[in-house]
Amino acid sequence: MTMPTVSALHLYPVKSMRATSTPAAVVEPWGLAGDRRWMLVDAATGKAVTQREDARLALVDTALDDRGGLRLSAPGRAPLHVDVPPPGPLETARIFAGSLEVRAAGEAAARWFTGYLGTPVRLVHLDRPDLRRPIAPEYALPGETVSLADGFPLLVTTTASLDALNELISAGDRAKEGPLPMDRFRPNAVVDGTAAWAEDDWKRVRIGEVVFRVPKPCGRCVITTTDQRTGVRGREPLRSLGRHRNLDGRLVFGQNLVPESSGTLHVGDALSVVD
Repeated sequence: MTMPTVSALHLYPVKSMRATSTPAAVVEPWGLAGDRRWMLVDAATGKAVTQREDARLALVDTALDDRGGLRLSAPGRAPLHVDVPPPGPLETARIFAGSLEVRAAGEAAARWFTGYLGTPVRLVHLDRPDLRRPIAPEYALPGETVSLADGFPLLVTTTASLDALNELISAGDRAKEGPLPMDRFRPNAVVDGTAAWAEDDWKRVRIGEVVFRVPKPCGRCVITTTDQRTGVRGREPLRSLGRHRNLDGRLVFGQNLVPESSGTLHVGDALSVVD
């Protein structure tokens, strides 16, 4: 039997914006190096602004420079380079019910994103390990933290499960919305060579040299209904997930991962089930 292998690795330098594909990624305790270290917040409240609030964030291209700064481009906006903020005052940002301390990226970035979205926002950055926020205690072991991702350090999906989901979509009354590409689900790692939904049974896995705990499947939200190339929303995959992948009220696709060890992931790495 063919060993499952990593077919793609993705970083999301800015939370809820376009991915950057990479052949290799360093695993830190709170996520992949360079993944979701930047985020937009509402200028008045400090609350995270994501594609849930504005689908146009899907159209913002992001890339990291060699110092962790950002290169940004978006429809109707001149490209912008943003340096990592220097040491200075911290402020509180809110993600769901939690909060953490971040640094503002400056007025140029705030004006750029405010002009793009038409509402006052600021770009913030998370750079210190001691500022990470804890994983939800009902799913965490002592000391486990996450950066600016929704809830867990990494997300893995499988191509076999996407194929199976697309078959369900094609058989439904929203068939014209499929097949959907994997970017709807914004994974860090995509794995080929498994059976469909095999990841439902994973408890611990090894990918290359790194072991991960698998605390829970990923509950999906409205972002998955957004075409990541156009920003247009539909009804899939949530309609089909609701019919076929509804686990205790959560519409699930993919598995969250928490690293148990350090190392580097590479495209082509084998995945093996530990437990």
